[in-house]
Amino acid sequence: MSSWRRFGALVVAAGLVVGPVTTAAGTGQAAPGGAVRVNELGYGAFDSKAAYVLSRSVATRFSVVDRHGRRVLSGAVGKDVGEWNAAYPHVYQLDLSALKVPGSYRVEVPGVASAAFEVRASSDRLRTSAKDKAVGFFTAQRDNAHRNDAKALVYEIPEFVDPDSDQTVGELKRIGGPVDVTGGWYDAGDYLKFTHIAAYSESLLWASVRDRPDRTVLAEARHGLDWLDKMWDQRTRTLYIQVGVGAGNDTETYIGDHDIWRLPGVDDHLTDPSERFLRNRPVFRAAAPGKPISPNLAGRTAAAFALAAQVEPNRADARRHLETAAQIFAQAKTTNVGQLVTSLPFAFYPETAWRDDLELGATELALAAKRLGDPRAGAWLKQAGYWASQYIQHEAGGDTLNLYDVSALAHADLIRAARSDRPLVRELAGDLRAQLEIGASRSAADPFRAGAQYAEFDAVPHTFGLATTARLYARATGDHRYDGFGQHQLDWAFGANAWGVSFMIGVGPTFERCPHHQIANITGRQLTGAVVNGPNSADLFTDGLDDYLDGMTPCPADASDPYAQYTGHDSRYVDDVRSWQTAEPADDFAAIAVYALT
Repeated sequence: MSSWRRFGALVVAAGLVVGPVTTAAGTGQAAPGGAVRVNELGYGAFDSKAAYVLSRSVATRFSVVDRHGRRVLSGAVGKDVGEWNAAYPHVYQLDLSALKVPGSYRVEVPGVASAAFEVRASSDRLRTSAKDKAVGFFTAQRDNAHRNDAKALVYEIPEFVDPDSDQTVGELKRIGGPVDVTGGWYDAGDYLKFTHIAAYSESLLWASVRDRPDRTVLAEARHGLDWLDKMWDQRTRTLYIQVGVGAGNDTETYIGDHDIWRLPGVDDHLTDPSERFLRNRPVFRAAAPGKPISPNLAGRTAAAFALAAQVEPNRADARRHLETAAQIFAQAKTTNVGQLVTSLPFAFYPETAWRDDLELGATELALAAKRLGDPRAGAWLKQAGYWASQYIQHEAGGDTLNLYDVSALAHADLIRAARSDRPLVRELAGDLRAQLEIGASRSAADPFRAGAQYAEFDAVPHTFGLATTARLYARATGDHRYDGFGQHQLDWAFGANAWGVSFMIGVGPTFERCPHHQIANITGRQLTGAVVNGPNSADLFTDGLDDYLDGMTPCPADASDPYAQYTGHDSRYVDDVRSWQTAEPADDFAAIAVYALT
């Protein structure tokens, strides 16, 4: 059985070979002397451009040559910023910012050379290309297979064997249905569907369309919203939170989604009684009909509909979305909150912050109401200010923009909505800056300028979140002091890291080849645009990788681990279908990448 849980909280010839010129790109092999790392997405002519050298010995000079082999730039390497691991005791930072003429180039350091990378007149096309790939991942995640979801039954929230287990106790107890929950997106490498993640992803897609109109993003955002609409029963005031169950039960009378490796079209036709909850997938609700809803769910789901109301050109549809958002937001539980509701089990997505979700929901409601001339705009704006202050007082200071903390987006949009309230604007801008300082302080101490903690889960989405926050802060305040920091985060995510890997599949020559994703693994198709978790704590690999599941195609075929030599700073990256710790893509990862690249 696979342990699939996740804890915790632009033309692209770019990228450097992890080794000498004669080494094939994407193999992960290093030259005897070291390796060079760059942003495999490419660079805009006037962007800052950082590259890095992992070295076993002292390096002093570097050169940049064009596609004809002519030297166009040379200089001294930057300071030795310290050891990466015992094999690579030196890391040098290279500044390529003087390289402004568009073209194809490579970097040369004695003993190490790069593959060609692109410099473009503007980085816009480069980023748009990557953004389009990430949007395409959502299209690949669409659930078009589970037709039995049209008549799904509703079950009571089950008891789990222990807090960290996805195995349930006893039998599921039916309490309602049938309900139509067809459509939507698969959450990650599995076939479960979650309101918690869909609402977050939806909010970012709609915000992306609002900030920079894009018909492709709009189409995908509408697809996701159609499913969220089904998960909210307006008549009974019930929010459904999940379709499917992760694992079987302790008495082994049924199995769950994570227990077998298969294509999704198989599920509707399974016949064994133990497979009944794969054939007819259970649905679970956040609370009893009409009862208060966990505030994180109420806030972010309301935000998704309210953002749609800000963008949807059909005014009738926009007003309908606003009303849905208002209903869900009004049902938020704001006293005696207790453990939040995210997924079943909670350990899949252990969120603890919720005031940021209410700030986001109220802010987007106020902006939507203002667009539609709704008189409730002022009241929602007042609520948004209240929840923002409550968030800063009770929850700020430990996290940055990601699935578990949406305050950066909420703050930036509230600054837009409340420009005349200068004390509030100062407070919001101050907290945005504080979040960026969390990343900037880590970046200053890291050889590759990483702002995220890459020995923890979700390093890559946190990195995209920091890049997003730098852009939001500059737009909201006019202060561009973090622009370079934001660019360094994109550099890291697209290859300028210790492993030399672009963590978006299909961008650059060196990316995840063996994602922990059933459809991609079984069909052999490249999952272009998928964003994977990336490096994680080396401790998670102490006992090795899981066994291959029945139906799983071994990948890589020889079970090799070319990236093992780059394990360092308590972190490891493994490109292997069994490595759910580093190789599993997810919707929320792709969503924050889309918004970071907008």
